[in-house]
Amino acid sequence: MKKYIILAVAALTMGISAAHADNDRAIKANELPKTAQEFIQKYFAKSKIALAKEESDFFEKTYEVIFTDGNKIEFTRDGQWEELDCKFSAVPEGAVPAQIMQYVKGQYPDATILKIERDKRDIEVKLNNRVELEFDLQYNLIDMDID
Repeated sequence: MKKYIILAVAALTMGISAAHADNDRAIKANELPKTAQEFIQKYFAKSKIALAKEESDFFEKTYEVIFTDGNKIEFTRDGQWEELDCKFSAVPEGAVPAQIMQYVKGQYPDATILKIERDKRDIEVKLNNRVELEFDLQYNLIDMDID
């Protein structure tokens, strides 16, 4: 009987934690971290924001901005970009690390970057020619894939 009570309490605790883990709420653009606001002003000034939201997970808070043209940016708690996803246009060149931009222009001069995503281990880049590149944090190419 003791096992069942412990199991029931554990299941209930996990259920409550899971319900709390995904707290998303819409926010105004001026509620984004200052760094994120400056990034948007610099690289996406002509784009209109359709939705800005704050996403709270267990120990992490992130922000997502979706523009009316379909572009999307995800930011960390401190306003640094994690993902730039430009479905129908190129990621602004100035937003891409210079070493990656130089590599792409040198190897794929006719291609544009549609998506770039970075985390604690690497940076992934998707090009409009269906090539996907993966760089380490020192901007060395470590993998590539062609869809």
